[in-house]
Amino acid sequence: MLLGTSFSTGHAKPLMIVGLDEKLLWDESGKPILSAPGKDQILIVDLASPETPKIVAALPLKNSVVGPPVNVAIDPSGTVALVADSVDVVKDGEALKQVPDNKIYVVDLQASPPKLAATLTGGKQPSGLSFSPDGKMALVANRGDNSISVLSVNGTDVKITDTVAMPDSPSHVTFTPDGKRALVARFPAHKISMMDIAGDKVTYNKIDLPAGQWPYNVAAVPGGKLALTSDNGNAGASDGSVDTTSVIDLEVNPPRIIDRVVVGDGPEGLAISPKGDVAVAVILRGSNMKNAYFYEKNGSISVLKIDGKKVSKTGDIEVGGLPEAAVFTPDGKYLLVGNYLTQDFSILKVDASNVTDTGKRFKVPGHPASARMGP
Repeated sequence: MLLGTSFSTGHAKPLMIVGLDEKLLWDESGKPILSAPGKDQILIVDLASPETPKIVAALPLKNSVVGPPVNVAIDPSGTVALVADSVDVVKDGEALKQVPDNKIYVVDLQASPPKLAATLTGGKQPSGLSFSPDGKMALVANRGDNSISVLSVNGTDVKITDTVAMPDSPSHVTFTPDGKRALVARFPAHKISMMDIAGDKVTYNKIDLPAGQWPYNVAAVPGGKLALTSDNGNAGASDGSVDTTSVIDLEVNPPRIIDRVVVGDGPEGLAISPKGDVAVAVILRGSNMKNAYFYEKNGSISVLKIDGKKVSKTGDIEVGGLPEAAVFTPDGKYLLVGNYLTQDFSILKVDASNVTDTGKRFKVPGHPASARMGP
């Protein structure tokens, strides 16, 4: 398959954006095996028929599985996408090593086929990112220099307007549904921090919530009552122990953690249905560590039922090897989970809080490190 190849002359909504990382695999002990860059891709996928996804474009842009699987995003209008280029691989003598990158790619989704519109130089190791509900702003968590980049968005005219310092390495940042606040997962501090947003001004207000161990990912429930986290538990890897999803009450002032729900070993991906009644934590289960006593060939998802402010785990569903990203379709009827090692997406059906595996897989031409859904 040729990089940059278009697979059709048109595309329909909804679209999913997928980042493929071809630079990193692991040996049987879980030690990284690095490859030179040049084969990563960003896929634009037509999900008008969720059980038969279609790739409409493949762009030769770098992406990385290092970090939460939310380093790509599509704006609320479905016209532009952002991609954070978190980590590069470079030569170190005769060996290869990983180093932080600092690029943010702007993708024009209205072009046919979608194309790269601009490349921004942002903070070091840009990772989890999100658009505001009105699509006029985006925030990017920079793990390598302890900051949040603030971007103004006007179609493909995207500019970095400010940088907000954080106490330590933030892995992801997301907006509340009203667009007036943002939540920052501070991975090494085991905290979720709150930011205030007034117009184009973003301020860290020093409100820090005690999440579970190593919070990697955070998402707000539609309606704005709650937010959920993926507390990774072991600094980005499985360790054989169960981990948690923290439940944040956004309606009280200040917001606070009101519960922790036990999920599986190593949650990274996190997705909440647009209907607000179900969420999933994506569980690694040691599936890239064959020699570990807790190794499982495949990862899983922990299904979480949301009833008011009560969040409860209803079950686990096995998916593929080293699952990372999860996305619900805009109507909430399907869930797709990207499996890094098996190079595919599990396709699941959703009926209220009942999630079932269709048994169908969507093969992709590489290792899906990240994914987000458009409107």
